[in-house]
Amino acid sequence: MVHDVEKNNPPREAQRRPGAVQIARVVGVPVYVNLSWILVALLIAYVFRPVVDEQVPGLGVWSFVAALGFAVLLYASVLVHEIAHVLVARKFDLPVRAITLQFLGGLSEIESEPQTPWREFAVAVVGPLTSLGISGLAALGHTAVSGPALLELALFQLAWANLLVGLFNLLPGLPLDGGRLLRAGVWAVTKQPHLGTAVAGWAGRVVAAVVLLLPWTVLARTGGSPSLLYIVWSVFLAMFMWAGSSQALMSAKIRRKLPAIHARTLARRGVPVASELPLSEAVRRAQEAHAGSLVVVGSDGRPTGLVSEAAVLATPEHRRPWISVGDVARRIEPGLVLDVRLTGEALVRAMGGTPATEYLLVEPDGRVFGVLATADVDGALART
Repeated sequence: MVHDVEKNNPPREAQRRPGAVQIARVVGVPVYVNLSWILVALLIAYVFRPVVDEQVPGLGVWSFVAALGFAVLLYASVLVHEIAHVLVARKFDLPVRAITLQFLGGLSEIESEPQTPWREFAVAVVGPLTSLGISGLAALGHTAVSGPALLELALFQLAWANLLVGLFNLLPGLPLDGGRLLRAGVWAVTKQPHLGTAVAGWAGRVVAAVVLLLPWTVLARTGGSPSLLYIVWSVFLAMFMWAGSSQALMSAKIRRKLPAIHARTLARRGVPVASELPLSEAVRRAQEAHAGSLVVVGSDGRPTGLVSEAAVLATPEHRRPWISVGDVARRIEPGLVLDVRLTGEALVRAMGGTPATEYLLVEPDGRVFGVLATADVDGALART
């Protein structure tokens, strides 16, 4: 499964991932495993163990180990699915931040959207096709081998599992790969990628509702007793689908507004102040100049830091005369300096590269234009 993230290039690999550990690096992309995967692996082993006991009797406690091995094998095939996404994305020069194996499968974090519907289609379709290919190879292997019984069982189950994974991912709704295929189709026909996202997002909600209601529909028709595991699993899948589709709809709403966002028009005037200047005096100068930000400059006049509005407000007024500007300033890093010509999605990606409350805007020749506050961008998106 593919997921777009608003980040700047290159990927910030040092970003912390609570609840996840890096296990490998594949084609230069870090691979993380969310600790929730352990619960799923144990659940798969619990469900699969009776099948192992029936098909390969006499293993005793080792049947659970074999079932757990199948869970690992299944997630290895999910990893191959995600690697396929990554390889095609790289082919189109799309940066990939990471691959994450998690509770309900895998996630390829691609940092920007494909520029054409064809590329969107190619990146999305390769994952399910890979799963179906693994299913076919496992099925061929099952027919070719004649023992041991545990190997035959593993190949048989791997074939069925990847068949289900491939077909499920082709369902036409975000956040599944099939939703991205639907988005690509609508995009190709209407020339409007945001409309494609909206259609695929609402389709994802429909798929979520179907997944949630399916167990009850089957039970109503068959008159059988409900399986708690089946119901719980369908609820988890439906929640996952609904959350992903809702996020996609929100993303589409924001992306429609992005072209109207310009760094130059949102810039605040910045007052240059020395690092040793008392904060109270710096604030007074900013108010007198009707400026909305403070830029710390060195003896050579070059900007060295930014003082956020939050830092000023967090300092009690009676203490401001005794605190220097440098004490509350954030040192200017490369990611905090943005081209004043940035607009729309490019601006948001640039800001995402180094999250902050303020950024220094500069002209192409390096001259300081002003300061861009994240709050002003958020406000513009809310109003547009």
